[in-house]
Amino acid sequence: MARVPKRAIRWVGRILTGVPVLLMLFSASMKFAGNPQMVDEFVNRFGYPASAAPVLGAVEFACVVLYAVPRTAVLGAILLTGYLGGAIATHVRIGDPSFLIPLGLGVVA
Repeated sequence: MARVPKRAIRWVGRILTGVPVLLMLFSASMKFAGNPQMVDEFVNRFGYPASAAPVLGAVEFACVVLYAVPRTAVLGAILLTGYLGGAIATHVRIGDPSFLIPLGLGVVA
């Protein structure tokens, strides 16, 4: 059985960390930006008030920052999976099959 070099393992770890970080930062930025299409979906489809979007964006951003900093990565991973659990519950509540996206992010995180 061939040994995988530590350098390769380190890069796989960085990539597996970077994918959720980038996607979650994009999601948080959309909540801060107040894009009309996002607000419409947030309010009419998911049933949240529009005023909750920036608050959830701030929580999401804080979780991602904690996850991205090596010293606080474990706490960030716990908080991030909790946040994604809420996203999964939101999608399941309305019968939306795209709950697999936050589920996949949680698994990768």
